[in-house]
Amino acid sequence: MADYLLFATERYGLPILQPLADALHARGHGVHALLAAGASGLRLPGPVRAVGVREAVRLRPRAVFSASNEVPTFVSGAKVQLFHGFNVEKRADGRGHFRVRGLFDLYCTQGPATTAPFQALAREQGHFAVTETGWPKLDPLFRDDGGAAAALRAPAAGRPVVMFASTFTERLSAAPHLFDAIAAQVAEGSRYWLLTLHPKCPPELFERYRSLAGANAAFVEPEQLVTAQRAADVLLADTTSVVSEFVVQHKPVVTFRNRAPKPHMIDFDDPAALPAMLARAFAPEPALREAIASYADAIHPYRDGRSSERVIEATEALLQAGLHTLARKPLAARWRALQIRRELGYWGF
Repeated sequence: MADYLLFATERYGLPILQPLADALHARGHGVHALLAAGASGLRLPGPVRAVGVREAVRLRPRAVFSASNEVPTFVSGAKVQLFHGFNVEKRADGRGHFRVRGLFDLYCTQGPATTAPFQALAREQGHFAVTETGWPKLDPLFRDDGGAAAALRAPAAGRPVVMFASTFTERLSAAPHLFDAIAAQVAEGSRYWLLTLHPKCPPELFERYRSLAGANAAFVEPEQLVTAQRAADVLLADTTSVVSEFVVQHKPVVTFRNRAPKPHMIDFDDPAALPAMLARAFAPEPALREAIASYADAIHPYRDGRSSERVIEATEALLQAGLHTLARKPLAARWRALQIRRELGYWGF
């Protein structure tokens, strides 16, 4: 059996890596994690062993799986991009989801909407491969979770459940604008609320939303995000990639001032309209249901909970073919690789 390294630079990378860690462990492999920057000091539970940067180098892993935009290129093994979210069009393609930095050997894409653009880039540039696998983070959405979602939903006592999630990007975040409207809905009590924020949101926003927890609401930590999505009936959000994660379940989403609203969203721009938007989401018309299903199939058609296994198989197929089959990485990637060395404090060669 082989050793593999997991890499993340933010707390939200941990739920992406955990299902893959479990799948690697189930196959008898050694699973290790290098968590840096915003993920430093955190741990992945279970079979994962935390390592520092020098130990990661000595480990000589067969592959490095990254839930970040970057990866330590000085560690051996295939460098595999898992993505830290869906393409929600926060930025233009050249700066956003489809930006190629020259660091990765394999992109494991989430569905047809992501696969086709990356395949086009791979044909053009030649220094990476692309395989559509689905996203490891969503495996728990479609597997038995041991009753975790039911437990999170239990305090609703039969009431409908709304989940609220918000991006940290200030110009796109709904959290500052919708607090009063959400607080009024929580106080009214006809629905139960699961509240969460992106880990990078300001501390004062966390304090405000945590204060709503009680008989009609609970605050959910980032590690419980997928469980909360299973538990909720409807999502209220903005331009966060949680919108796409939630829609994959064929459930309705209400979005506040989404940067690129689509037919599968119920988008609105006036906080006073929140009650009406939620009422529509809980009684979706046939056209909305069709739009939700169509979008879900385009971004993530896999509902078997086995995306992690497909990632492992795609990585092994590339390694069997040989990394030498890929073109040389672009010169610009060398500068970024040096920056990553500096950030991680490693200068061994």
